[in-house]
Amino acid sequence: MEVELHNTTKKLCVIGDPVLHSKSPAIQNAMIAALGLDYIYLCQPVPRGEAGRWLDCAAYAGYAGFNATMPHKEELVPLMDELDPMARQCHAVNTVCIKDGKYYGYNTDGVGCLRALEDELGFDTAGKQVVLLGSGGAAKAVAAALAGTGARVTVCNRTVEKAQILCQMDPALLTPAGLETDILCKLCENADLLVNCTSLGMAGAAAGDFADLSFLEHLPAGAAVFDAIYAPPETALLRRARELRHPAMNGLGMLVWQAVLALKHFTGEDFDEQKAKAAAMKGLEQAGAI
Repeated sequence: MEVELHNTTKKLCVIGDPVLHSKSPAIQNAMIAALGLDYIYLCQPVPRGEAGRWLDCAAYAGYAGFNATMPHKEELVPLMDELDPMARQCHAVNTVCIKDGKYYGYNTDGVGCLRALEDELGFDTAGKQVVLLGSGGAAKAVAAALAGTGARVTVCNRTVEKAQILCQMDPALLTPAGLETDILCKLCENADLLVNCTSLGMAGAAAGDFADLSFLEHLPAGAAVFDAIYAPPETALLRRARELRHPAMNGLGMLVWQAVLALKHFTGEDFDEQKAKAAAMKGLEQAGAI
């Protein structure tokens, strides 16, 4: 992977705290090189609570835009001049474009999930019954995107009150529930798709893993399973789902597709998305990330 630098090269980056572990530079620079775009993508640590100061710095330094990860996604929302409908609905921004001194906020996480499901599993979420585990930032974006396709989503969380708050985004299509095994078993009986947006099963996560995966045995034949985790590449949840012959995928595709969509916002270019995706995967491989 080689990115050429010119006096005209536009700067992009990812901000977060922490952020030096981010895979975004490997993904974005690989796509930029493959597509012949005059950009470079960097990594910029920005402490919690300093997103406003960063906006001033980014504009002054001539950045064309940036991605945001934790803990800045919600902090950026009131600082934007304009928000796209998805960012407004899930109250989180992961992509910011800077144009003519104004800040435009987008959220590509949820749509990235839909594109990954479509691309890898051929799964169309329109009108489907979905069981979504978790109520954090990723769950919020995925729930909003699913509801946007008309899917009926039950949001399951250990603290039901948090699920209830999330479901206020679209009460007609989002329903809160607990995360107890008996509840999941009952919900899975009619599910077309199970989505895990908790940290259960993530490498190094303090939350540990699922104590009981018996709810997977209640999924109908052909129901799909998506785990937003990509490290490790196969969680216990995915392994068990595959043993039960369910179509299953991890979160790497979502990571890549949200980046592809972010790059389209940054550049305004109508480039070949599949070419960009292939380059992103190669970039991750070369960086030893997969």
